[in-house]
Amino acid sequence: MILDYNVIWENLPLYFGGALVTLKVLLISLFFGLMLAIPLALMRVSRSPLINFAAWLYTYVIRGTPMLVQLFLIYFGLAQFETVRQSVLWPYLSSATFCACLAFAINTGAYSAELLAGSLKSIPHGEIEAAKAMGMSRVTLYRRILLPSALRRVLPQYSNEVLMMMQTTSLASIVTLVDITGAARTVSARYYLPFEAFITAAVFYLILTFILTRLFKQAERRWLAYQAPRKH
Repeated sequence: MILDYNVIWENLPLYFGGALVTLKVLLISLFFGLMLAIPLALMRVSRSPLINFAAWLYTYVIRGTPMLVQLFLIYFGLAQFETVRQSVLWPYLSSATFCACLAFAINTGAYSAELLAGSLKSIPHGEIEAAKAMGMSRVTLYRRILLPSALRRVLPQYSNEVLMMMQTTSLASIVTLVDITGAARTVSARYYLPFEAFITAAVFYLILTFILTRLFKQAERRWLAYQAPRKH
């Protein structure tokens, strides 16, 4: 089988545009997902059973249902309600970009919250006692000691979540966004060459995966250096 490289070459601008859409959706989703994950993680480690249960229920439901179903519920499902279509939120909920980012943020927020909660629980008790001995309040303790420490420790696991979310953004093409997968679907439908179309998309995803992996490796070297074995 001979690949039609001319088709790939001619449509590279479409793929580069799709890569920008993928990165835009990914970064927006990760930012708001992390903003959601931090309070959820604090709720998951709360001593209050009610607060803990509320956060657990949220993460259980979101992690227990497929991402595609969540995206369909937000993009297609909400539109069937007249009150939603007449509300001030409709200009946003009728936007494919907004709905995709919202669905992905809700999803990654649940997974990231569990990762962060686990990291908070694994912080050595000595660090907490040392902070308390210095007279820190509970708010200051979380703000200056626990959260920064937990965010650093969770970097290796969170990098996997970011990579999974980057691949999950391919679902955005189903709601009309022309991301990398959307570009591949366009090329496939236009030239009837699915192999060339999707192998090019795979290469773009691999390049993004390599870049993100390197960035997280650099971050781990910087912020987790204290965990590395000391050279004698």
